[in-house]
Formats: sequence, structure tokens, C-alpha cells
Amino acid sequence: MNKYILAIDAGTTSSRAILFDKNAEAVEIAQYEFDQIFPKEGWVEHDALEILNTQLRAIRDVINNSKIDPNNIDSVGITNQRETTVIWNKKTGKPVFNAIVWQDRRTASFCDNLIKNNKTELIQSKTGLVIDAYFSGTKIKWILDSDPKIRSQANDGELLFGTIDTWLIWNLTNGQSHITDPSNASRTLLYNIKKDCWDDELLSLFDIPKNILPDVVDSSSISAHIDAKIFGAKIPISGIAGDQQAALFGQLCTDEGDIKNTYGTGCFCMMNTGKTFVKSNNKMLSTIAWRIDGELTYALEGSVFVAGALIQWLRDKLGIIKNASEVENLANTVDNNGGVTFIPALSGLAAPYWDPYAQGTIFGITRGTENGHIARAALESIALRTRDIIIEMEKDAGIKFSSLKVDGGASNNNLLMQIQSDLLNTNVVRPKTTETTALGVAFLAGLATGFWKDIPSLKSLWIEDRSFEPNQENDSEQLVELWDKRIKKVLRINE
Repeated sequence: MNKYILAIDAGTTSSRAILFDKNAEAVEIAQYEFDQIFPKEGWVEHDALEILNTQLRAIRDVINNSKIDPNNIDSVGITNQRETTVIWNKKTGKPVFNAIVWQDRRTASFCDNLIKNNKTELIQSKTGLVIDAYFSGTKIKWILDSDPKIRSQANDGELLFGTIDTWLIWNLTNGQSHITDPSNASRTLLYNIKKDCWDDELLSLFDIPKNILPDVVDSSSISAHIDAKIFGAKIPISGIAGDQQAALFGQLCTDEGDIKNTYGTGCFCMMNTGKTFVKSNNKMLSTIAWRIDGELTYALEGSVFVAGALIQWLRDKLGIIKNASEVENLANTVDNNGGVTFIPALSGLAAPYWDPYAQGTIFGITRGTENGHIARAALESIALRTRDIIIEMEKDAGIKFSSLKVDGGASNNNLLMQIQSDLLNTNVVRPKTTETTALGVAFLAGLATGFWKDIPSLKSLWIEDRSFEPNQENDSEQLVELWDKRIKKVLRINE
């Protein structure tokens, strides 16, 4: 009897595997971090083979530690860091260049040229995206242009492109399946999200041959099988979704107007807009949430590039904490931020500013500044950046959100969640299972195979852990006033 769903959660800093049972409980988890490569300022890369190997290791650990027969895995769902770009040789299986990560800014000047050449409206009307180095299309072009040999191989049909889901599936199926789903395809700057297909005009604009692109399959469907030689069983791959769309599904934000925010390496706020493509007038992203039974569901999204990554920076570079979980206690050693404001532009600033050249800055340091003030200002900056995008998203949607569902590692930080509730003046609701990204793709996989009957039957599996209500006596007004004044100083509007 098949009893489990295996979720592969291919994140920005680690490869994870989680085994879920019928009650959506995580019964086994394995995780391995992999190297972050910074060849130059603003460049961020990963070794795609290291991602593959750590992911295989995590899956084997989950199977071995749970002592289950691989034949008892009903199906596999794969969720991934989006936009990160891998190009590999289809014969050797080896990448032609390191994976270029979504945070990477090397293509910012090319994006500037597209904007100067009045391509903004063309691209937004087809893809729902703004022109930014964040997305895969400019990264693909950069790799192809980096070496005439690579460009020639691509034109000759010898290379394949994929985001991390595609790269993993191609390897797990022993090169039999070169696929992605619309939630990932919609993040490339190459996919027409109205027509639900790769767009020839955009491919021409970016000079990218169509033959390197994967086929696009439903987010919830049996679309491939893991080669039986790898884990000892031929297991269906029946769920694929980019990490933020998977989290939206895992939070069961399946109705129009539902909203969630994920506090991971970055912060990603997403609202289900149903069957309607909502064009943003406030620099949000319109994107595909998922495709089920051939029918698209759309979403609006606001992205913050640096959230949990800021806490890692406090740990690894500033050295004021030894592990990420200590930041809450350190921040609680002071009553307020002591006048310190942290602008977390370590990889530029995303929505709603979209300034790839903005740099991280700490304002208001005095001789009285303590580590606690910096830690508190860092947590406040994550909540303030989230507030930035939610306000703009509310304008696009034409509604005021009554509550915000939250997930991701940093959502376990109670102080951060309280600050967020105070700043938004709304309830912030955290589920018992904060593994919503992995759970979402497990739901997509299990729905395709009948492991779970339908979406309504999933509702009983979502359980609230805690709701944070706004504290009426807070200093949010002063915080926001100082934030608005200081963030302008790092934006190029004042240069």
C-alpha cells in the first residue's frame, strides 16, 4: 500500500527532502546545505552538480531513516528556488557554467538597455513581469553570450536549459524528461502567461533558441517517473511548482483574494487572483500560480530579495550571533532599535523599488548602539520591506487584507511576527506546519494520483498554530516615517 508523498524542496541554500503521510504530517526530513559562490560583487552562483548530489543524499537519508520501502512512496513533488538558471550538455549531463542564482545582478546593465529601448510594456503585457536581472531570461542570454562555443552548441541543439526543477527531473529520470511547469516557466521573461506558451517574439528579443527550452506540463499531473535504478522503485513525479507558488498552495490559498507571505532567504508575498490576469500598476509581478487540469490560476506577487539572508549575514559576516535562532533573543535585549534603521539591500532592492544598484546600509549608529539594536533593526527591516509590498498589492487588488498567512523559517520568530502585525495593523496567522512550500507541492503531487481526493478535502489538514494581533501601543508610525526617509537615501532617485 502506498502511504507517503516525497517532497523535494530544492532551496537557495539547501537541498531538502520531506516525507509526508496522509495527514500531511512530516514523518521524516533530511537537509544538506550547499556552497554559495560569489565570484564578483553582485554575482551569485551555485554548483548545479552539488545541488543534485546533496538532493540525492537528502532523499536517500529520508528513505533509509524512515525504513520505508521506496515502493511505498505514492509519488514525488518537486518545488524549487525559481529563476536560478542551469544550462547543460544533453549528452554529457554536465553544466556548461555554474548555475546563476536568482539573486545575481550581473545582467542589470542589459536590463537597463531593454528599459531604455522601451521594451517594458511589451514584456509586462506578455509575461506580467518587470524588467530585472532577477529573472531567468537575461541569465540564459548571459551564459550563451559568455562563450562562442556555448552559443554554437545551443544553436546546434546540444544544450538544455532548466530552472532547478527541470535540472533535477532530467537527472532523476536519467535524461528521459526535460520538463517544467507554468509557475516556473512564468518566471523566465520568455513565457506568455496569457497564451500559456513560450513566446517567439521574446525569444527573438533575448536571442535564445527555442530548442533549449523544456516542455511545460501541468503543476499537478503524472508527468514523469524517477528511474527505478536510482532509489529502487519507479516513482511518479506528479507535482511541480516554484517555491512561492507551492507555499501559496500549501497555505490552501486556493480562493481568489487569499494571501500569504513566506519568510525564507527572501520574502515573497503572493495573492491568488483566480482565473484573472491582473496587471499591476504598482510594480508588483503578475504570475502563474499553477495549472491544474489545463486551467491556469494567476497570482500577484511582491518580492523582497533579502530576509533570512540578512540574518545569515549577521551570523556569518558580522558575527553577532552564532546561529539564526539567536537573533530573537538578541533583539529582545533592547526595548527598541535605538534609532537604528537597517536597509537590507544586500542584493539590490526588489518590489516596489526595483533598484538593482541599491546597497545595504545601516543608519543611526551612535556610541550607544549595541548588537541588540542592530538585531532588532534587522528584524524590523524584514517586516518593513514586507509592508512596502503589501501596501502596493492592496492598491492593485483594490482591497484591504484582513489577515496575512505566514510561513517559512523566519515565521517561527515571534518578535518578527508581532512587529509585522503591528506594522500592517492586521492579524498575522501562522500554521502549525510551517513547511508549507514542501507541503504545497506534496498536495499537488497527491491530488494528481488520488492520494488526496480533492482540494476541499485538504482544508481539514491546515491547522493554525498562532495568530498575532496588532499591539495598539506600538511605535510603528515613527518606524515607518524614519524608514521612508532613509530608504530614499539608498535609491538612485536622489543621485
